[in-house]
Amino acid sequence: MSQITTENISTDELDYSLSALDRCDSCGAQAYVRVTLASGDLLFCAHHAAKFKDKLFPTALNWHDESARLFETSSAE
Repeated sequence: MSQITTENISTDELDYSLSALDRCDSCGAQAYVRVTLASGDLLFCAHHAAKFKDKLFPTALNWHDESARLFETSSAE
C-alpha cells in the first residue's frame, strides 16, 4: 500500500526534505514531490507530480509531497 507524507509530519519521521537544489526529472523546475518506487526515486515539480500521480501512485512505496510550500506566505513584512 502506498503512503502519502506531507509537511505536517515532524522532521524526525522523515529522513529527508526537498531543497531548491532538487530538480524535477521531467522539466528541471524545483522539485516539490519525491516518489519512491521499488526501482528508485523520482523527483517532480507540482505540475508533473499531478500529471503522473494516477499512473505512479498505485506502485509507489512512498509519495512525499511538499507542494504546500508553494502557498506559504512570508511572515516578515
